[in-house]
Amino acid sequence: MKKVFIVHGFEGSPNGGWRPWLMAELEKKDIYACALAMPSPEKPLVKEWVAEIARHVNRSPSTSSGHNGDKIYLVGHSLGVPAILRYLESQGAKNIAGAVLVSGPCLPITHPWLKNFLNKPFDWKKIKSKAKSFTIIHGSNDPLVPLEEAKILSKKLNAKLIVVKNGGHLNGGSGWYALPECFSALLKMI
Repeated sequence: MKKVFIVHGFEGSPNGGWRPWLMAELEKKDIYACALAMPSPEKPLVKEWVAEIARHVNRSPSTSSGHNGDKIYLVGHSLGVPAILRYLESQGAKNIAGAVLVSGPCLPITHPWLKNFLNKPFDWKKIKSKAKSFTIIHGSNDPLVPLEEAKILSKKLNAKLIVVKNGGHLNGGSGWYALPECFSALLKMI
């Protein structure tokens, strides 16, 4: 079975922005999709978010080839992106089939609640060894995460970068209640 787990961002929720639309589109293709409710979204702790991703992934019998198990795909928005990266570099992370990373930061930051996700360098080699493919999606004029960070992610992960013109932070606050770029990136991976 193909499964997509969606990780929201800082102060986000499973049903915000384009997440319900993406789940409905995937369901039409008989692909299981679940937007995770991350713990304490207003005061997130990387350890808790990684554990929550692991809990869902580990409940799915998976193999990287997909034989006798589930093929797992991860989608992250904003802070959900470094949460997924931290999961992939964690001890015991399972191999996943692919990840779509939307509007995600990757550089150190001074924000008191976000720095625990970003102030330690990422282990890019380990992250790449845990996923078959990555796609990065970013708004050309994101006011919260500079486009430069998407370019860094794309380079570090050998990932395709899709820039959405005037996309802002690609969230509900920017008027995004559907994100076809994310849906088609997932379908290409699947």
